[in-house]
Amino acid sequence: MAGLAAPESIVVPDKKLEEAGINVTVGEVTELDTAQKQALTADGRRFPYDKLFLATGSSAFIPPLGGRELNGVCALRGLDDAERIKAFLAETKPAKLVFIGAGFISMEIASLLATQNPGAYDITVVEQCDRPLPLMLDKDMAGPVAEYLDKQGIRLMTDAKVEQIVGQDTHVRGVALDSGKIIDADMVFVNVGVRPNVALAEKAGLKMGRFGIQVNRFQETSDPDILAGGDCVEKINFITGKIDAGCLRGPAVMQGRLAAKRLAGFDIGFPGVLNAGGCRMFDLVVASTGLTEETAAREGFETICAAVDSRSKHGMIPGMQPWRIKLVFDRETKKLIGGQIVSHDVAPAREIDAVSAFILGGKTMADLTTFTSACNPDISSEPSMEPITIAAEQALQQSG
Repeated sequence: MAGLAAPESIVVPDKKLEEAGINVTVGEVTELDTAQKQALTADGRRFPYDKLFLATGSSAFIPPLGGRELNGVCALRGLDDAERIKAFLAETKPAKLVFIGAGFISMEIASLLATQNPGAYDITVVEQCDRPLPLMLDKDMAGPVAEYLDKQGIRLMTDAKVEQIVGQDTHVRGVALDSGKIIDADMVFVNVGVRPNVALAEKAGLKMGRFGIQVNRFQETSDPDILAGGDCVEKINFITGKIDAGCLRGPAVMQGRLAAKRLAGFDIGFPGVLNAGGCRMFDLVVASTGLTEETAAREGFETICAAVDSRSKHGMIPGMQPWRIKLVFDRETKKLIGGQIVSHDVAPAREIDAVSAFILGGKTMADLTTFTSACNPDISSEPSMEPITIAAEQALQQSG
């Protein structure tokens, strides 16, 4: 068995891999000869295969903005991007930073830079939607997040669109908004999404979908001897049944495992994506899974929602931190279809995994009224204040 890693990848020799008969070779695959069943590299080598797995990932998408080629315009997707950003920060020492897009990558980078170098940066985040983290949070959950970021010194501009990146000579000097306002900048981060790396697959004649390579539930492509997974393939949304991009780490890892199981003779299909994710900004943690109330409405669901405030531990114990959960139910089936958490402590945010499990299990609001967590005064709120149960109780009352 052989694995081809991209040239820029860091490959650490592992005796366990060698003992398992796995050889790692560094090289760029430029073509797949599907007739001869060979992978061709840029330096002329040919690697025969019986079965081949494509994990070509995705690349950061930078919209066709004027000035995007200027020095100081960055996107973060991989190690090379991180090294370039680190070098630029060290060499030019920019003071004014502008982030285009208020998704979790922008928010995490902004908060990390502000934390590591207090007072060194003037940070502005420009978001076209009406709130930060618009794919993760509804407006009622995002409001407190925006207030928190403001207190931390992050300037958030929502309902604002960048028309152009402004430069002088070859260096970035600011961004121009659709309102005519120009925001000064020494460095601009563009984090507005990704695009699947499918050039190799297209060249090989594999069938393409809207969000990447088409695969079945066993990760098999239109060529029976080629499997694929991760950001380069399109997926099915578990809740809607529609195709989805699902470019997150969790689905990529799981699809790699399932492809290996398929090759080993198991028939375990990929269930679909919930797009569960989380991010940390300073001391605030945000997590979400499934559909937001807004997304559910766009998909044709009539929903019942409930939001509940809770505590990270018993209210009488020092160090207690507040957190809030919102659950989204389908009014017709009463099934849970989404959840969001905003927490001032890391541990409560992990309850988002329980929410994901409930969605995958098809649990209803009535089912969740019987849920009990593992209670301890120092690690959870009082049993009578279990927020998932309370949110389900409130939703059940609305359903009547």
